[in-house]
Amino acid sequence: MARPSGFTYEAHPDGTVHITHHGRRATVLRGDRAARFLSEVSGADPQLVMARWTGNYRRGNERAARDHPRNRG
Repeated sequence: MARPSGFTYEAHPDGTVHITHHGRRATVLRGDRAARFLSEVSGADPQLVMARWTGNYRRGNERAARDHPRNRG
């Protein structure tokens, strides 16, 4: 499985955190969620943490889902 990449984040003075993926905004975190994100990203792999928080990560089942009869076109 490929390692996530291309994520960056900016913590703003008003307490919000903007997460971008390849220059495009993926999500904005505010309040408690922003604080939890900042504490988590400082202690682990930042790319993986940002991918998980934005929901932009692979689960390993994409190929199987593509071949499912319901998804055939």
